[in-house]
Amino acid sequence: MQKIINAIALLSGLTSLALIGGSSYVLLNKDALVEKVMKNASEAAIESVTTALPGMLESAMPEVPELPTQTGPALPF
Repeated sequence: MQKIINAIALLSGLTSLALIGGSSYVLLNKDALVEKVMKNASEAAIESVTTALPGMLESAMPEVPELPTQTGPALPF
């Protein structure tokens, strides 16, 4: 029974150390992490706009009418 209690205590201690270590890492490096996320987000946004914009422009432009092959007679003055 004592071995089970010791194992639970050891796992509890390791869990606490992992949480403290992870929290400390995030707290100390939060500025670098935020900059990295913002950079990746802005690059993704620019890429999505770059790929979507040509299709949006083509669909928004009206169809160009065809030019006539011949013209009518000259108008009198």
